[in-house]
Amino acid sequence: MTISVDQFPKVSLLDYAAARPEIRSGDILLCSGSSLFSTLIQKTTQSIWSHVAFVMRLDAINRIMVLESVESIGVRTVPLSSYVRNYNATGKGYPGKLLIARHSQFHAANIENISQTAVDLLGYPYNNKDILRIAARIGMKSFGFENDDPMIQPEHAFICSEYAYDCYHSVGISIDYDTAGFVAPADFAKTPEIDAVFSLETA
Repeated sequence: MTISVDQFPKVSLLDYAAARPEIRSGDILLCSGSSLFSTLIQKTTQSIWSHVAFVMRLDAINRIMVLESVESIGVRTVPLSSYVRNYNATGKGYPGKLLIARHSQFHAANIENISQTAVDLLGYPYNNKDILRIAARIGMKSFGFENDDPMIQPEHAFICSEYAYDCYHSVGISIDYDTAGFVAPADFAKTPEIDAVFSLETA
């Protein structure tokens, strides 16, 4: 069942303490944000979704981690609790809405391989040129230009959805995407095998 790209789904809103036991490794974090880059992605893809990541439980150290690619930083991992309470050390939760979703074909047997792929890509930096190239790839579609020019297809630089796509693809799970020239957060929402589970309350 697909998730709406026009409005936030009507699912249970849980605080972090209640949500924590229900979250599984491989769950998808879909965000509807309000930053400048978020707005650019939303307008370009005609969707409320601006960011996608996935989560991994590390029960040995009592943490649930978000693995993601962030435009101004690069590929990183942060505790999910920071999204809820202290996003990017602002002292506040994520500026927008957070949805936990789940792919029906992701199984426990996939965790090792997806983790290896995710970790292998950690630390890939975004320099200013890469950021501009990624922005150009998104923005050129808005103006009706082709965006498959190799000059705007950087190696080892990922927008959030490209990182998540590569990680899921490594375990045989593909996300179909449109002809925009890049996979977008909305493409995860449109995937029939991905269902909304609940939303997360932020501080």
